[in-house]
Order: sequence, then C-alpha cells, then structure tokens
Amino acid sequence: MAMWDKIKDQAKTFQQSQGTRTGAGGSGRGSHGPMGGGRPGSSSGGSKAQLIGMFKSQLASAKNELKSGAYRDASMALCALVAAADGRVDPSERRRVEELIVSNEVLQNFPADQLRQRFNQHVDRLLANVEQGRAEALQVIGKAAKKPAEARAVVQTGMVVAGADGSFDQSEQQAIREACTALSIPPSEFGV
Repeated sequence: MAMWDKIKDQAKTFQQSQGTRTGAGGSGRGSHGPMGGGRPGSSSGGSKAQLIGMFKSQLASAKNELKSGAYRDASMALCALVAAADGRVDPSERRRVEELIVSNEVLQNFPADQLRQRFNQHVDRLLANVEQGRAEALQVIGKAAKKPAEARAVVQTGMVVAGADGSFDQSEQQAIREACTALSIPPSEFGV
C-alpha cells in the first residue's frame, strides 16, 4: 500500500513540475482533475485509481508533444512487456490490452492498426522466445531515452496499462523497472 502512496507523491511532484513547464499551452482540460478528489486515508484501491487517473491526465496534458515514432514504438513494446510479464498472454488479455491501447487518449495520435500491429508483434516475439523478445522490446524502449519527457511518458503509459485491471503485480513492476533502466530513469521515480 505504501508503494502507491509513494508513487502518488512522486506523480504529484512530477505533475507540478510539468505544470510550471508547459504553462497554458496544454489542453487545460482534466489536468487538475485527479488531484482534487483524494483525501488522506482513502483506501489503497482509491489511491491506485487516483494514481492511474493522474498519469492519464499528465499524459493528456502532454498529448501534443507525444507524436514521435519513438514514443509510439516504445509504448507498444512496454505494453507488450507488461501484458506478458507473467509469462503468458491469453487471447482475452491480449484483446483487453489492445482495447486499452486504442482507447488511450494520447495513443490516439497514432492509427489504431499501427498500434495493434506493433503491440502484437512484441507479444508474439515474447511468447516465442521470452529472453530474445524482452531484449528486443527493451532495445525499442531505449530509443525513447533521448527525450526525457517522452521517456517518462512511455513509463506512465505502461503503468496506466498495468494498473488498468486494478492490480499491479510483481512481474508487472519488474517490467516497468526494466523499462526505466532502458530509459535511464531511476525506477524509484515511479515507486518501483
């Protein structure tokens, strides 16, 4: 439970620093929403949902800057790592993650078929040979490291997908940690 509180604090700090940097240029809509509802003492389930909401709003406020192929490809690679984190991806889980991807506000910058194709390509590679698939995915993720804001957005996207089912298990946290390492971001920044 404490992990989520820690991530929430870090997300708040990140959001405040992003807010001062982007100024009025963002969409404004929703950028302050998730922070208002949480009271200390809310259940950990609530704080997880709040946290995912906060990451979503941070991503939405940076939507106009997140249009590069590097962000798209790294995000799809991380979504595949998260989906396959427990060593298997059944068809229903694949469909669920695909749905999360194509309905994600920021990822709508890209054609849905591009997103699906890249996500499924990584999942197929991970299922065929987990070590090789992981190495390939992390290599793609690492390409987003050149732009720190994009790199953080990749991790946030992965966390939104990982947390969408209400749980964030050890194997998913490990996938996020590996992505942070590939992006030269301290995993502690995201509480993992």
